[in-house]
Amino acid sequence: MLFRTHLAFAILFILIFISFVDSKIWFIVFALVGFVVPDLDSKESRFGRKLFFRPIQFFLKHRGLLHSLTFGFLVSLALSIVFPVIGVGFFVGFSSHIFSDSFTKEGIAPFWPFKKRSQGFIETGSFMEWIIFYSLVFIDTLIFVLLFINHRGPFFAILS
Repeated sequence: MLFRTHLAFAILFILIFISFVDSKIWFIVFALVGFVVPDLDSKESRFGRKLFFRPIQFFLKHRGLLHSLTFGFLVSLALSIVFPVIGVGFFVGFSSHIFSDSFTKEGIAPFWPFKKRSQGFIETGSFMEWIIFYSLVFIDTLIFVLLFINHRGPFFAILS
């Protein structure tokens, strides 16, 4: 999937889980970091284009280790030792990326090193992905507005 669709999925996951954490800003920051990490192994991704990430691409193939729940779980566990909300935020963002890529034709191997792949029917950049993207934007906006209007939502606590 494209960056914008991954971002829309990440925002949805953030909105779903943010009410369960105390340090909301850290949670959001690390969820946003987490959703970017799986595509660092691709020269064609928004952040993977940066020269800084070329060593990762030399050693890892795209949709391999970095596109697995195994990797996400281990990194999240390590981060949780330092500061639990960081690990949770990272895992939420990371898993949103893995979840959305599992619906693409290219698929993912969620339990690396096992080769069994989870594949779907969506072509990256296709009309179907555009429909999913705009649907997610609508849903994200609706959830955000409802949380804000109720003044009981997580974002009201951040803003007040």
